[in-house]
Amino acid sequence: MNEKEHKIKKMLDTNGLENTYKMVNNKKLRYGYTTGSCAAAAAKAAAWMLLSEKQIDYVNLTTPKGFPLHLEVLDIQKGKNYVSCAIEKDSGDDPDITNGIWIYAKVSYGEKNKKNILVTGGVGVGIVTKLGLEQPIGNYAINRVPREMIKEELQKLCVTYQYVDELIVELSVPKGVELAEHTFNPRLGIEGGISILGTTGIVEPMSETALISSIRLELNQQVLAGKKNVVITPGNYGQAFLKENFPFSLEQAVKCSNFIGETIDICVEVGIETILFVSHIGKFIKVAGGIFQTHSRNADARMEIITANALLAGANQTLLLKVLQATTTEEAVWLLEQGGYLEKTMEHIIKRIEFYLNHRSYGKINIGAIVFSSELGKRKKGNGELGRTKNVEEIISKIQDST
Repeated sequence: MNEKEHKIKKMLDTNGLENTYKMVNNKKLRYGYTTGSCAAAAAKAAAWMLLSEKQIDYVNLTTPKGFPLHLEVLDIQKGKNYVSCAIEKDSGDDPDITNGIWIYAKVSYGEKNKKNILVTGGVGVGIVTKLGLEQPIGNYAINRVPREMIKEELQKLCVTYQYVDELIVELSVPKGVELAEHTFNPRLGIEGGISILGTTGIVEPMSETALISSIRLELNQQVLAGKKNVVITPGNYGQAFLKENFPFSLEQAVKCSNFIGETIDICVEVGIETILFVSHIGKFIKVAGGIFQTHSRNADARMEIITANALLAGANQTLLLKVLQATTTEEAVWLLEQGGYLEKTMEHIIKRIEFYLNHRSYGKINIGAIVFSSELGKRKKGNGELGRTKNVEEIISKIQDST
């Protein structure tokens, strides 16, 4: 075992991640931790050293998913009013371009008598330049959960050290500018660096083959349990929408990720009779173009598909051009809503989705879909539903009857 392997094993043992893995083809795939966890850990370590005036070599952090991390503190730099340090990103066995990068946090004193934790960005952290992303335009691309993790950890330290003034946290990723050029960040409207991400704090390794196998296993288990009417969502957005708007247990919903076509194929194979897809427009707009593997590296065409259907709905050339140049589907939805063509455009899109879903299953399964927009729901204070296929009510009734 070389020095690096020994170091990784020591960190895994301490972090409690040694027995946290997924088996793929009889091989253990190791879990890692997100850029958000690294940022929170670096901020906590820097703040602890600033307020205590002592140095630490390791910092403890509990992720939102409950995993305890014990991370080495790197490149410690101290000034009169600040402390800076870094945490190295470990993506485990998940293929990730950010694996091994150093994420820095510089914590400094802020305004007097202003009990506040200000989280901002620096070199290598991208800035949001377009609508439809989690953070508003002009903000650093530091997502909500990492921001909350940082504030929670620093607020605890402020109580411990009876500190009542402001703390300023500046996150930076020296290699972030270079790495961002190899991601979809510029296309999405994030300029100048990478995003600080993570909802659970943990990176779960999963190959495509393993993920499809897990989908097959889960669907087969539903059939064996006598459930042949299933709810399927691509991911967390769909599950959140279900939780808020439908009387279905989240345990009933199967996640298919980007593998919509493979999931339909599996459903036919194992004997599923009815499917209700619940999806954000960002995923299912691709299905309206006959695209069933929705990862961006395989196909995009989101704006082209929306624009084509807006054309069928009668939208004028000016609006069509704006939609075509939109960065996100949420922005396109907003443009169509403002232009008065959202409802008609969605009618065409839903018809295309219905056609391609039935075509993929060769009509062997009764498939329906509900498509929604998160931002539309916020603007109109509703659930954000954009449209549903004509058989949805029948499918919902079947699912309820079978539970």
